[in-house]
Amino acid sequence: MLIFDLDIFSWVILPLLIFCARIFDVSLGTIRIIFVARGNKVISPLLGFFEVLIWLMAIGKIMQNLTNVAAYIAYAGGFAMGNFLGIVIEQKLAVGLRAIRVITSKDASSLILSLKKAGYGVTIVDAVGNTGKVNLLYSVIKRSKVKNVVEMIRQFNPRAFYSVEEVKHVHEGIIPIPSAVPGDIHSRLLRTRRKGK
Repeated sequence: MLIFDLDIFSWVILPLLIFCARIFDVSLGTIRIIFVARGNKVISPLLGFFEVLIWLMAIGKIMQNLTNVAAYIAYAGGFAMGNFLGIVIEQKLAVGLRAIRVITSKDASSLILSLKKAGYGVTIVDAVGNTGKVNLLYSVIKRSKVKNVVEMIRQFNPRAFYSVEEVKHVHEGIIPIPSAVPGDIHSRLLRTRRKGK
């Protein structure tokens, strides 16, 4: 019975623990890299600490069980799943800002009006493209709002060319603030500051 229990631990429980540990440490690593790229000096080191701690525990178990093929498969599988899960979590967090550029030969007045009504800042430039005169629209928005803005662009002109790029830092400008809870001092101060600009 003891041998049977040892086999279950070696070939099922241990690989499962290694698999889960790798999912956690690789997911943390993916998120940590995102925060490093954004220059976050508090969250990045904290995530790095737990990432390495979990990795050391997982690799320690591998080193103690070098003849266990299931542990190797679990380690590799956990790494793959951790990458996938890290990307999913990062997409759900939707941290940061995005720059959207729209180029259209169609009169963009209705799109500009829609963007302004939604609270987005928009810069408009008359330009010339391969097909003649075009409107170039430029806006910096929160990443979580990209889908909404892209939908507005597609409703305006399904054939409009647009690009979405990551923005690391902005200074000044108009970026919509989430709806404030009544009495939310922070949101009121931001609104007052923007009105004064």
